[in-house]
Amino acid sequence: MKISVAKSEGLQEYSLEIGSSTLLEALTYLKTHQDKTLAFSSGCRSSVCGSCSMRVNEKEVLACSYKVQDGDKIEPLRNVEVVRDLVVNMDKAYDFNAKAKAWLSRISPEFSISQEDEKINEIQSDCILCGSCYSACPVYSVNEEFLGPFALTRVWKYVADKREDDTQTKIETIQNNGVWDCTLCNECTVVCPQGISSKADIEKLRVKSTIAGYTDPSFAQSFGGFGSFDGSPVF
Repeated sequence: MKISVAKSEGLQEYSLEIGSSTLLEALTYLKTHQDKTLAFSSGCRSSVCGSCSMRVNEKEVLACSYKVQDGDKIEPLRNVEVVRDLVVNMDKAYDFNAKAKAWLSRISPEFSISQEDEKINEIQSDCILCGSCYSACPVYSVNEEFLGPFALTRVWKYVADKREDDTQTKIETIQNNGVWDCTLCNECTVVCPQGISSKADIEKLRVKSTIAGYTDPSFAQSFGGFGSFDGSPVF
């Protein structure tokens, strides 16, 4: 079996003499027996920590769960700084959480959470911070200020949380380089190992934004300010 791995100096081909194994096992074998300089990240080895996310044949995967195949091309995540080989720096992506105020900021003094309420954002709570959605996002690749699928899906988690008493501020924060900049291509959903649909969350945030009085800036510009949603002129 032969695989190609991106290294700092370029793509390098390796031969493997192991049977069926995960990509993480294959990379560990290579580092132990063939190339001690090979750098990659790993943690729990059970698809929980998200630290071993990388791209195989131009698609984001978790190395600890992907079954390596002959001819695979392994590369680091896109849209983030490559530290060395397959190791990337995710700090900038995580910083967008702070920009988007993606946390429970003001708890309502009167709230009661039922089990049904907990299920509303249970899926979003399963995010393992792997960064696959950022790597796959075509908008983020051309707009470094885009909040991105990870931060926006977390915003929806807290907007939908009944304990949050300041959803208006969160909605306001995501208007620029946020919900309206997403192309709804669904690439983030396809690669998410937890099955989280950031596309669906962004669509729900758009609805909340519209209710709050916001509109898609590009929609308004395309009509030159001479129309409205009901077709009547604006003067």
